[in-house]
Parts: sequence; structure tokens; C-alpha cells
Amino acid sequence: MRGMMHLGGIILVCAGCALATVPASAQGSYSQYDESATAALARYVRDLAADPKDFTSLIGAGRAALVLGDAEAAGGFFARADAANPNSPLPQAGMGGVSVLKNDPQAALPYFERAVQLGATLATIGCDRGLAYDLLGRQAEAQADYRAAMSGPDRDEARRRLALSLAISGNRAAALQTLSPLMAKHDPGAERARAFVLALDGNPAGALAAINAAMPGSSDRLAPFMQRLSSLSPGQKAAAINLGIFPDSVTYADSAPATATQAIARASNPTTDRLASIDAMLNPSPSPTQQQAPAQAARHQWRPPQTVEVSYARPSEPTSVRRQPARAERQVWLQLASGTPEGLSAKYRRLKGQDRELFSGITPYLANSGNEALLLIGPFKGASDADFFAEDLETLGVHSSKYINSQTDRIAPLAVE
Repeated sequence: MRGMMHLGGIILVCAGCALATVPASAQGSYSQYDESATAALARYVRDLAADPKDFTSLIGAGRAALVLGDAEAAGGFFARADAANPNSPLPQAGMGGVSVLKNDPQAALPYFERAVQLGATLATIGCDRGLAYDLLGRQAEAQADYRAAMSGPDRDEARRRLALSLAISGNRAAALQTLSPLMAKHDPGAERARAFVLALDGNPAGALAAINAAMPGSSDRLAPFMQRLSSLSPGQKAAAINLGIFPDSVTYADSAPATATQAIARASNPTTDRLASIDAMLNPSPSPTQQQAPAQAARHQWRPPQTVEVSYARPSEPTSVRRQPARAERQVWLQLASGTPEGLSAKYRRLKGQDRELFSGITPYLANSGNEALLLIGPFKGASDADFFAEDLETLGVHSSKYINSQTDRIAPLAVE
């Protein structure tokens, strides 16, 4: 799963950090396109209004809901996806992310175990499973998972989480060294993670100075948190810096996320890096997901995801709106083939059949170029993102080339049914 502080951001809010993170299984992985989680969720909901059992849309919607902090909606989407394709590891990995978001790491582990049995690799689930281990105070296992995930799509988020886990273990030097490649790129999430590393090391003054540099004017509000952080147990530290949850069950920093449907209704544009809202941290608000009943003995045995009813309505606009040409701004795409629309539609179905996980959440586009049509995917956030995806395609023997549209190009979604 792609993305940043991808479980995959929760946490995975798959890297950034806390104070209220998102599962990596969600972060950035909710869409390959340059769009917010809210926009992606709205797009998937429109698709599901037409086909409620579309597996790709269910997984994409679940991941987007995780990024928005709506665990119940995410669980509903993943449960429906599991019913549609019980042999895929993606719904199980997603349910693991849901449990992590609810601060129930023990319940998350059986889901990750099931995902591995179905074919998931540590490179894809390690970022989120590592967080589950961190929340349980099992830092050595968490760090092993993060290192495995650093070779996967959630590499940056995994690096941030590894640094925080090393700091929880008392290894400040290794934590800062781990962050150095991201710091060199002026990564905002790494700068905030560095502040937490200093706080975990018992240096609240240095942490506040780092936070003030990243978010001017925030140090006064964050001082009580930073001063208290080093006194917590390892698992409590992980919950505090990744989920914004303290031992008293009070959740900080953007702890009451809007539901997915509310987010769509207000058409907001939330960032996938929940740390960015850290200066709201000392406004406590009880989180319903933290008011959990006592666990029973069989609670943490693996069980299929339970369907949660998630309401979504058909779009008020006619579905034909999806066939309107995309905006003409210059954007980065990958060209997979050229030919007739009918031939390209069949070509894309064959490509997707080679690796449905890789193409999960991808919508093919058709661009007119002279006497032939071009099969495109994208647009990507930048050339580097396109390069990463092109490398993944090469592993399937699929050759692609970068395509930057002109302002006169007409690009529209390709019908593949």
C-alpha cells in the first residue's frame, strides 16, 4: 500500500506522528492521484453508488476513511471488500489498520497474520504491524517490521516510525540518524518526528525549540505534553506520539476526527500528516473509540471482518460527469500503450489482471494524440511518484513512459467494462 504516514499513515498515519496518526495502510495509499483523502473518498463513494461490490473502490474507500480518522466507516468498507474477495490480503490488512486506529493493537495482530497467510508481505504491512507492536511495548519487533517496510511503498513513513521507536527504546543517536535522509529533504513530518525524539530523550526544551521552528508559536501549548512524555511507559509513549492518546484515555491533537460522510459533505481538504494539527493538542476531547468494554478471552482470535453499515448516496450529479475531460493543467502521467479506445480498454483489463493490488485504486485515462489514443494512468503528484510506480510496473514486465499533457489535450476516464 502506497502512501505516507501510508496505518500506510492514523498513524500510518504509516509515518508522521502524532499526535494522532493514521495507518500506513491508508496513508497516501488511498489514491495514486494528486487528491485529498476527502476527494478520493467522494470519488470511491460515487463509484460504489453504481456498483456496491466493486472491490477496488471498497479498498480505496476504506483506506481514505482511515486517513480521515473514521474507523467505523473504514471497517465497513473493508468488511464489504472481504465479502467481495475473501482471498485477498487487502481487507485483512485494512482491518488491522482499523484496530490500530482504535488503539487496540492486540486485536490488530490476528488480522495482519491472516493477511500474511493470504500473501501480504512485510514490505506492505510492516509499517502498520510495526505500530501495533510499538503500542504493545514490543519495540524490537516493531523496529524489525519498520525496517522491512522501508523497502516497500511506505518507506518514508516507516522511516519516521522507526526513528520514533528507536527513541522510545532510548537510542537517540540512531533515531536522529534514521531521520537524517528525510531531514535533508526538509520533510515536515521528519522535522516534527525529530521534536518527539528529543522529547522522548528527556530534552523537552530542545523538543519545544524544534517544534517552534516547524510550527511557530506552538511551544507554549505543547510544553505540558513534551514535559510529560519521557515519564510514560514504552507502550504509552507510542500511543501518545502516534495516536495522541495518554494513559488517562484522553485523546489529544485532532482527536475527534469528523466521520467520512461529514468530511465529504463539507468538502474539506485535510492533510494526511496528522502531526500538522499538533497545536490543537491540548484541547482534550473524549474519543468514543477509546471507551472500550473489557476484553473477553476469545476477543483477539482472528475472525472475519464484521460488516458495518456505511450509508452512501448516489451523487446528485449525473454519472456522465465522470466522462468529462480532465482539467487541462500540465500534469505528470504514465503512458502504458497507444491504439484504439476499444483495444486500450482490453489492454488495461489484461494489465490489471496481472496484479490487482498494484492497480488498486487506479483509474485508466484516454488521451487523444493525433490519429491514435493513448492509455494513461495518473495524474501523479510529481515525477518521482511516477518513477516509483513505473518501477513497480517494470517488475510485471510492463514498460511505461512519462507523459506530460499539454493544455489542449483532452483526457477523460477510459471505460473498461
